[in-house]
Amino acid sequence: MTAAPPPFRGHRSLRTALARALIRRELPATLLIHGIPGCGKQTLALWIARTRLCEENPRPCDHCLSCRRALALEHPDIHWYFPLPRPTRKSSPEKLADALEDARAARLAEYRKQPLRPNGGHEVKGIYIGAVRSLRERASKRPSISEEQIFIIGDAEYLIPQEASPEAANALLKLLEEPPAGSRFILTSGAPGSLLDTIRSRALPIHLPPLPIADVAAFLEEECGAVPEAAREAAARSQGSIGAAIGELDPGGELARERQGALKLLRAAIGGGNESIFAAALDFGPGGARGLVDLLGTLQLRIRDLAAATLGCENRVVDVGELSFLRRAGSGLALTPERAARAVARVEEARRLALGNVNPQLFVAALLLDLRRTLVSSKPRSKKPLSRKPRPGP
Repeated sequence: MTAAPPPFRGHRSLRTALARALIRRELPATLLIHGIPGCGKQTLALWIARTRLCEENPRPCDHCLSCRRALALEHPDIHWYFPLPRPTRKSSPEKLADALEDARAARLAEYRKQPLRPNGGHEVKGIYIGAVRSLRERASKRPSISEEQIFIIGDAEYLIPQEASPEAANALLKLLEEPPAGSRFILTSGAPGSLLDTIRSRALPIHLPPLPIADVAAFLEEECGAVPEAAREAAARSQGSIGAAIGELDPGGELARERQGALKLLRAAIGGGNESIFAAALDFGPGGARGLVDLLGTLQLRIRDLAAATLGCENRVVDVGELSFLRRAGSGLALTPERAARAVARVEEARRLALGNVNPQLFVAALLLDLRRTLVSSKPRSKKPLSRKPRPGP
């Protein structure tokens, strides 16, 4: 059974401008939508696809055959790709591509049943060369029923260039730079800095800002049946992300565990000795660093909370339930805005590295040691002033 997706929320002026540009054929064939995780980037990409292929006016009408198929994720000319776990024991590139297509179809069936999905998860996933080959093959064909076919590549930072042959990587870049007639590409990313420069240079960037907290709370009440108090608390923690807010509604869910995991890393970095850092690093396995990307994003938020609680901006703390810990922790640090910004930037760099083939234990230990050097300043010992002996008189 297919569940009807909720109506698109917010960003009215942006959508008006995009619809006008689509009608006038002014948008380039390759777009890059970027913003925080869960803010609606892929929803906007699907909305752009509906708008472009809608048969009525105003667009999208959500009632014509094209719109209904698109809303049901069944339109033959809208192809949505996203990161997936790598299938195991596939002996050839062709079998790997087929297995990835089967996995994509199964995931789309899940999305049809449950359109509202929380953020989070430590699933090791990627957009592998098998998916790129399938995409290229589809793009080489004509649209099925429309004048244009649209390819959506969600979470494009999970493109794994080191697993692709140079020929395939160059073909993908060529595809984005000069899409075949009748094809359009929409990439989305929560970490656009992780994309190859050559990919970013081929796409028109569109920033999707977070939603107002009040709008997120209203969505949780209307679409998820949340009581007002729970909706307000979840929305406040979400930073304007509906995907994060849905996850925050479950106090024992993946996002709650992720938040506790990020706090554990922060505690290890700013308190105790090096043994606490190495113990925290050993909690992770020797492989699967890509599964840490969301956890590291949560760690960035916890560092921002620590800075807000320490620097006199407690009204900007997101996780208010940890305010007492943040106060105590901050009182022992020589934290400055510059140090906090450096720490957040260091974790962002770590998120990019996690997308590669790194050992999570060594990687986490190195990150936490770096955060300790950045956030913790050893106070200089007080020294008594040297007493000067009076010089003997002449």
